[in-house]
Amino acid sequence: MKKVSILFSALALMAFTSCNDGKKKEEKQMDQMEKSEKTDIDQKMNQEKKDMNDGTSMTITLEPKSESSASGKVSFTQKDGMVMMKAKISGLTPGTHAIHIHENADCSAPDGKSAGGHWNPTFENHGKWGSSDGYHKGDIGNMEADENGNATISMQTDEWCIGCDDENKNIVGKGIIVHGGADDFTSQPSGAAGARVLCGGVIQ
Repeated sequence: MKKVSILFSALALMAFTSCNDGKKKEEKQMDQMEKSEKTDIDQKMNQEKKDMNDGTSMTITLEPKSESSASGKVSFTQKDGMVMMKAKISGLTPGTHAIHIHENADCSAPDGKSAGGHWNPTFENHGKWGSSDGYHKGDIGNMEADENGNATISMQTDEWCIGCDDENKNIVGKGIIVHGGADDFTSQPSGAAGARVLCGGVIQ
């Protein structure tokens, strides 16, 4: 009788263990399915957001600062995950002028310093765009003003976005600054580009 009892207990334990293993396996499979479904939903939402933002464009009018008489406009257009920037400036002194994206869309200060420093969400060194030594997300670079003070510059990048959720890429709420001099690409943290002669806020 004792042997029968032991055998019964062993069988019951095996059945219980098997049941638990099966339950754990089923729970694991359910978790994997839920994670997969969540990933699919997230990817779909991100794609929908990207599609919704595709074709988004903004044009910013720049205000003269630091007693400058310059003027200009900067446009941003987003398509297929890329942002195209085009700037057209007039009234500059002939020569090289830096243009950057700055931290704030605030041009209230007469010298433009209310726009803050360069936009640098990834805390890199200042430098030339694309440099292996590092660069700010706002380090657009230099443009050349002709003898009449007219200058243009354009660039395209997937390191920016217009109104997305990635704060390391979203340019909305930032400022555009044109400087009186050239960016030397080495002086920290701003490139020693001189006075801020134009300012505009990127507000969607």
